[in-house]
Amino acid sequence: MPTYEYACTECGHQFEAFQSFSEDALTQCPECKGEVQKVYSNVGVVFKGSGFYKTDSRATKPAATPAAPTPPPAPKND
Repeated sequence: MPTYEYACTECGHQFEAFQSFSEDALTQCPECKGEVQKVYSNVGVVFKGSGFYKTDSRATKPAATPAAPTPPPAPKND
């Protein structure tokens, strides 16, 4: 069940509520009965294990050997 964070617009009280996705958002502060709004923040996500990166699905290939450098042109004798 997700945890949502709320903040009261009148008294500034902040609190968390466990609610299912189908429940309506809270509208009333438990402290002053004022109006509340959801607080949105970044979610910390950590990807562990294989399968999360684009290099995980690639077949490993041997490193290509670099091409031999071309020799400089021979000097012209005039």
